[in-house]
Amino acid sequence: MDPGSDRAKERRAAAGKATPRERIDQLLDPGSFVEIGLMVKSPGNASNPPTDGVVTGRGTIYGRPVVVFAHDVTVFGGSVGEGFGRKVCAIMELGIKTGCPIIGINDSGGARVQDAVTSLAYYSEIGKRQYQASGVVPQISIMLGKCAGGAVYSPVCSDFVVADREQAYMFITGPDIIKAVTGEDISIEELGNAMAQAHAGNVTHVAENEKAALEWTRELLQFLPSTSHETAPRINQGIEPEITESDRGLDTIIPDSDNAAYDMHDVLLGMFDDGDIFELSSDFAPNIITAFARVDGLPVGIIANQPMHLSGCLDVDSSEKAARFSQICDAYGLPIICVVDIPGYLPGVEQERMGIIHRGAKFLYGIVDASVPKVTVIVRKAYGGGYAVMGSKNLGGGDLNYAWPTARIAVMGAEGAVDLLQRRQIEAAGEDGPKLRQDLINMYNEFVATPYTAAERGYIDAVIQPSETRLVLRRALAQLKDKERLDMPRKHPIMPL
Repeated sequence: MDPGSDRAKERRAAAGKATPRERIDQLLDPGSFVEIGLMVKSPGNASNPPTDGVVTGRGTIYGRPVVVFAHDVTVFGGSVGEGFGRKVCAIMELGIKTGCPIIGINDSGGARVQDAVTSLAYYSEIGKRQYQASGVVPQISIMLGKCAGGAVYSPVCSDFVVADREQAYMFITGPDIIKAVTGEDISIEELGNAMAQAHAGNVTHVAENEKAALEWTRELLQFLPSTSHETAPRINQGIEPEITESDRGLDTIIPDSDNAAYDMHDVLLGMFDDGDIFELSSDFAPNIITAFARVDGLPVGIIANQPMHLSGCLDVDSSEKAARFSQICDAYGLPIICVVDIPGYLPGVEQERMGIIHRGAKFLYGIVDASVPKVTVIVRKAYGGGYAVMGSKNLGGGDLNYAWPTARIAVMGAEGAVDLLQRRQIEAAGEDGPKLRQDLINMYNEFVATPYTAAERGYIDAVIQPSETRLVLRRALAQLKDKERLDMPRKHPIMPL
């Protein structure tokens, strides 16, 4: 059934867009979709078309049940009216009651102007159900068209947002209204295209096209449980039980210089199963990596510093990104693995003005609050407040904490510490000052910032060879598998970024 007008369907075809049912069929397992609410109409006019602008129903992805709704731009432009709102609310309630993920395929004209306050009321009703579902069942929004005004709040209240690079646009107020009110002249592409929203943190993943967005969503669900009452599917347990050549590559991956950059992705690929790192929000705050991976087949969440960007410092955006990701992992029972190489929080006047104090503290709170198993691996620098927040044992952020021999754990780096503490001695040395400074730096790294000092005090459980890391993580999570989680199965709703 395709109830839209012929003219609207011609416009859809000219734009190269699939029908909502075709999109659902691409997303779900073949033949699994069962539509619900097919005959629902907007009240007030008997000639109104059925479905009221949205297709809803149930199906499966990799054999696991999901509920789904998809906007239909050929019926009232896919805008929200009374019938639309009732259908979406009903399918969300079904997902909550039966414990399965809720997936929305968005391509909407926003509020239905002719329905006045009724349309606005159903935005509120949908938002209330999103809150009820938050942290209970995964919520995923797939952006395959325009989403404007109040309609954008529904996607960003989801756990994950995937957007089609070619078709997706999101904004609160469009270019025409902005120009009329503020005088600013901006195109729809500059204002709200998928990449612009990804850089703002509103989009989790930008897919190259519609097909790729739907396939990415299918793969995402492989790392998540259907509900917070369950565990995520374990895949390929017991593979490669011994150290491999890939593992040995980690022994030489960290540069000799503490200030040399390297790509943390290369480290992560060697630490987790099959080199399979499913990264989230890679275009937002790239100085922190948030990703899903597997340890002996078990899905886990990774929070890792990225030395390629801002030297891996934490700033306002990366703190918010990591804090929300820790909430998602905690809600769905995914162990958190912190991989640390951090010089500290990013200094600067702009960061202070943007609220680095309270926004940076969100990550600290998120790590402490998470009651899932937490394991920390320090691969190089762990300085100052960065050491504390990135899963330190003292914070309660790490149940088991490990360090590589290349780790440096201290209040600050050797150069800064020597300049602060030994400045007068170095100045008094005259021409020998530079050599003395370097000798003091070497001594600091060898005797003060060494991971063995932290291990002696019980802050590090073991100093391990990098090539052992993958198998050490397996043993660590096996030890923690019976860790009691607080307030199960759910503690708090997941806040939008």
